[in-house]
Amino acid sequence: MARTFPNEVDVVIVGSGPTGAAYARVLSERSPGTRIALFEAGPLLAEPPGVHVKNIDDDGARLEAQRRSEGLRPHTTRAEARTYADPMKRVVRSGTQVLPDGYQQPGEDGLPAAAMSTNVGGMGAHWTGACPRPGESERVAFLPDLEELLDDADRLLGVDRNPFAGAPYSDVVRARLGAEFDPGRAADRTVRPMPLAVHRREDGALVWSGSDIVFGDATRANPDFTLFPEALVRRVIVEDGRAAGVVVEDRAEGGEHEVRARFVVVAADALRTPQVLFASGVRPPALGRYLNDQPQVVFAVRLRDLSPSPVAEQDPRGRSEIVGEGGVSWVPYTDAEPFHGQVMQLDASPIPLVGDDEPEPGTIVGLGWFCAKDLRADDRVEFSDEETDEFGMPKPAVHYVLTNRDRRTIERARAEIKRAASVLGEFIGDEPLELSPGASLHYQGSARMGETDDGTSVCGPTSEVWGVDGLYVAGNCVIPTPIACNPTLTSVALAVRGARAIAERIGARVPASADVA
Repeated sequence: MARTFPNEVDVVIVGSGPTGAAYARVLSERSPGTRIALFEAGPLLAEPPGVHVKNIDDDGARLEAQRRSEGLRPHTTRAEARTYADPMKRVVRSGTQVLPDGYQQPGEDGLPAAAMSTNVGGMGAHWTGACPRPGESERVAFLPDLEELLDDADRLLGVDRNPFAGAPYSDVVRARLGAEFDPGRAADRTVRPMPLAVHRREDGALVWSGSDIVFGDATRANPDFTLFPEALVRRVIVEDGRAAGVVVEDRAEGGEHEVRARFVVVAADALRTPQVLFASGVRPPALGRYLNDQPQVVFAVRLRDLSPSPVAEQDPRGRSEIVGEGGVSWVPYTDAEPFHGQVMQLDASPIPLVGDDEPEPGTIVGLGWFCAKDLRADDRVEFSDEETDEFGMPKPAVHYVLTNRDRRTIERARAEIKRAASVLGEFIGDEPLELSPGASLHYQGSARMGETDDGTSVCGPTSEVWGVDGLYVAGNCVIPTPIACNPTLTSVALAVRGARAIAERIGARVPASADVA
């Protein structure tokens, strides 16, 4: 890291979340000597840069890291620190900030629970680490190498496909769910452990993957890579139809800097990536459109008819609010059942169980069903040419509607989650709860990828923006399909493809317009 901004580099990366980190890692591995500058609007939380907050041992330091991720209106409570209270009483997760306004238009559903993180590592410093593979219609059909790209994304994220093997009652949970859901499914769509971006140290403690794991030693040891925290990219410089650099505001010391570059990768998030492009005058017809979240239904049960099992000695997630030693099971999406199910064994009941002793960890099970959205061009984030947000960028306004098809899907998800709960145990609560739009934090589509430049996409198969040579986009916003599973693995896979394309072009010194198919 440094505070002396360069005048010129080969590649600028905007945003330090998992996909921005993936570009830095792949370029460091494949294109030695390439000068890379990564600019992050938020602060450094802890060492190593991009570390997941769950890996911060000290309670106070972890709380401070979460608060510092919450932008200009932090809400996480800290002694003697002013705390933002949302007047609409929206539920806000620690480490994230909601839009102060513009999240819902009259007569629309909006995304009232939409939230972002502003810090080195982005949302990768706070996520749950779930890395399922997309299936059937979730997959990007025009990418023939998708499976190999997902394999490399597994590598970069440090994914373990069965991190809690042998955990108490996990076999019971999966056996019961499998007996109910597996018949008629393809082999890769049957119930199984949830792949998680996590590894266990020699002392038995778990380490959750953040951007630090994605950066890896290859990036940290690269003398030609520099990370600049608290550096807000205001716009991409576009000259003669190609990216030529960025204008960066130094939020730590003040002033603006122009940094020239041959390639620019915008990997902010699904709301701020299109914002940066809009501010740069790069406004293809699909910019901000096809915005989609995953409608989400949740429920809880207590396992029944169990044999005694040893109580877990530790919470494998360090300090999890959600998962105990039982781990996480996965009911994959299918086209026939267009939901992605996460089944999480908890340490305690989400509500008091009157008259009962404290349940054994792993016997309380939380279920979350994520629905594939009905994609529409009219679901979008728009930006103002006159008004600005709290960071001085074009102010966003979200237009978002749940269609009749979406509502039918949500009702089916209610029935499916009750079906899953009924084979596991006794319901906790009366009915499944539908969460507010935006609660999944899995926003996609606002800078979507397309096979051809037909006006329905922002970028091509390597994530290069149509009509602007050398400008790439990255993140969940690039995913073009109505994906219901957790999107990070897929977005990192797409970032790998883009980074390889840049590395090949730098290595061959080919013209910027000669993209990789």
